[in-house]
Amino acid sequence: MPESDISLIAHLMSRAGFGATRKELEAYASLGYESVVDDLINPERFPEVEQDLIQRYYDGSNENPIVAAGIWIYRMVNTERPLEEKMALFWHHIFATANNKSNHITSTTVQINMFRDIGMSDMGTILLSLSKDPAMLYFLDNNENHNGEPNENYGRELLELFSMGVGNYSEDDIKMAAKAFTGWTFTQPIPIYTQGRYPSEFVFIEEDHDNSEKTFLGETGNFNGEDIVNIIVKHEATARFISRHLYNFFVADETQVPSWNETPPLDQKAIDSLASTYMETNGDIRSMLKVLFNSDFFKGARFKHLKSPAELVAGVIKLVGTYKFPETDIMELSKSTALMGQTLLDPPTVEGWHTGREWIDGGILTERVNFAVNEVGDVTKPGIKQFISEVSDGRDSLSQNELMDGCIDLLGSINMDDDTKQALFRDAGWEGDLRFDTNANREASAAQISRMLQLLVSTIDYQFA
Repeated sequence: MPESDISLIAHLMSRAGFGATRKELEAYASLGYESVVDDLINPERFPEVEQDLIQRYYDGSNENPIVAAGIWIYRMVNTERPLEEKMALFWHHIFATANNKSNHITSTTVQINMFRDIGMSDMGTILLSLSKDPAMLYFLDNNENHNGEPNENYGRELLELFSMGVGNYSEDDIKMAAKAFTGWTFTQPIPIYTQGRYPSEFVFIEEDHDNSEKTFLGETGNFNGEDIVNIIVKHEATARFISRHLYNFFVADETQVPSWNETPPLDQKAIDSLASTYMETNGDIRSMLKVLFNSDFFKGARFKHLKSPAELVAGVIKLVGTYKFPETDIMELSKSTALMGQTLLDPPTVEGWHTGREWIDGGILTERVNFAVNEVGDVTKPGIKQFISEVSDGRDSLSQNELMDGCIDLLGSINMDDDTKQALFRDAGWEGDLRFDTNANREASAAQISRMLQLLVSTIDYQFA
């Protein structure tokens, strides 16, 4: 099987999922690239993560936001539907809703489940579901949006950050959208004691709705929130805005969202292709993803995306082979992403997280490196133990170059120049081949392999996918 096929599949799985083991990559490559894409965008073909198992270990304790975020990372690591989880993360970033305002983790996790369920449907379904989501209704104050006293928070962000982007609507459009969403609110959940938290549900209060005629994005009528969504979805500005989000998340790091109205895309032809698919399919996300993953612009965009903390942590855990079950310290995973600047379920603002190079500002890079170094440096971790066994099996010795190639392959075919490789050889501090002919040599060689993995994950190259 050509290594080029394995490398391309590794690129796909690092972007459409959270990485893959060598064994998984070989199985995917045997299917063929387009078949793997087809499986990724049709996740219902594969079993879901066993929710009963999670409940068995964490019944009730997932009311703790740190545990709930840890459970999500567990799902990222163990899912057979990697793109489903990746799309939940994608929408969580765009439709940023922070649990720290509502302090009602049940509503927050219901929202993530919604993103998981409909994340590859169409924009009309997605935006309408978002507009009825209790966590979002509370986060952007639509429960305080009343007939005669409109609250513009949700209407503004729906246009600015969730669908069209700055420059494609007016202040009057915001006002009309706010009036259209009056009366859209939620039921108050049952108090938590003594049976834990209960979900809240969407409710429409007819007498609190503004039934006046409204002019929105050039159209006039007695619009409600559903009408507003339908008008937004059919606009080309929405097609281009969502296309750029998909490009930024899956292909290559763009500038931050607030500058998009002034800064052109990195690849205008790619955005045109995705936006054209959007318009042809009425905003079908699955169709856009199929075009994206099969495109030359995606296949050629290797190591142009700096991993988010969630991607880094999930990828490292998948590599070392731990957390195959919901371990009791699962919250340590979410604590780790928080230390790296991404507190899952609690984005810093409605704008979400700043991405790209901003993930490694200041001391955050140290946290990222330390996490990866500590994980791969433990030779008792199942994934590391298996790798050492595989590279030493049936051999009396292993050259430094063979070891380097094997380690790079294990880490997802990271992009590394010869000068960096030579520097790592020097830092590794050994001469000659690794030997496996005696127990003492095997132990010494295992330590050297672990040391090389630690050096590799310490490089800036490992931060990119």
